Amino acid sequence: MTVSTPPPSTPPGATEPAAAARVRPSGESAGEPAVRRPWRVVLLSALAGFLLTVVWSAEFVDRTIGGTVADAVLGRDADTAPITGLLSGIAFSFVTGLAGTFTACNIAALGAVAPLLGAERPLRARLLGTLRPLGWLAAGMLTVSGIYGVVAALAGTGMPQFSTAPSGPGLSPRTVQAMVVFGVIGLILLYQGLAALGIVRDPLERISRRFPHARMVVMGALIGAFLVGRPFGLFRHLFRDTAESHDPLYGALAFMLQSAGNVVVVAVLFLVLALGTGGRVHRWLTARPGRAAVVTGAAFIVAGVFTVLYWDVRILARREIIPWYPTAPWA
Repeated sequence: MTVSTPPPSTPPGATEPAAAARVRPSGESAGEPAVRRPWRVVLLSALAGFLLTVVWSAEFVDRTIGGTVADAVLGRDADTAPITGLLSGIAFSFVTGLAGTFTACNIAALGAVAPLLGAERPLRARLLGTLRPLGWLAAGMLTVSGIYGVVAALAGTGMPQFSTAPSGPGLSPRTVQAMVVFGVIGLILLYQGLAALGIVRDPLERISRRFPHARMVVMGALIGAFLVGRPFGLFRHLFRDTAESHDPLYGALAFMLQSAGNVVVVAVLFLVLALGTGGRVHRWLTARPGRAAVVTGAAFIVAGVFTVLYWDVRILARREIIPWYPTAPWA
């Protein structure tokens, strides 16, 4: 009698051939299913970014919020007050960076909060796990802003940001610099959002396996690069003072403090979410498969679409180079 031998079963944990051939999207980690309907997330997030450009009022954010904060902390009119020395410049750098937290050129930094949220652990472990990614974020940010501060001190008087000429019709060199810098930053943020959702391959996936905090360094570098294009009036005041000083050490310190002021609110928000909620945020993020990737991807896409549309398309409309862009009456 011939005994039939059943086909070998797949050992537990083994990968089926068809599944082995499937390429895992970049936003899908091992053991985590891909985001369902990722393009719906993209469309809704892009719509949110677009609507934000429609209602955003630079006058209100820059002057009413930013100017008021800077004036209150410095105890004088920040727009006209002279920077009289090293200590004055240091104070001005940090305060105006803090005042510029919610300006249009810094709003993308808020997208850093979602990917920073880590696993649920005891308080001591959560504290260490919170400070470590913030430290890597700061490392990337301070490196870029410090280098740009040195460049501004050495060559700033010949750069577009040194100009005090009011923006007229057409595109001034200062405006072109802002458009190019924030256009590139916006596209990078948008791509990061698509990668988080698994739609495109993640260029940081390979390096992140060896260096887990590579994403935080890159995000920090992008935040530091905000200064390269920033047209915020209080920052231009600091830029001119740095350029006229011709002191690279002062330039590096001033710009690093400006960037540090930019992310204080973001860092505090992250600390509150990571430490003050007792793990509830993590439980909510992990309660449904793919939710963390959706939150991260949506945050990056909203910030990326807002940055590109606001700093490129809307500026072209305001300079009457393209016929029209929708804006709210107060914007």
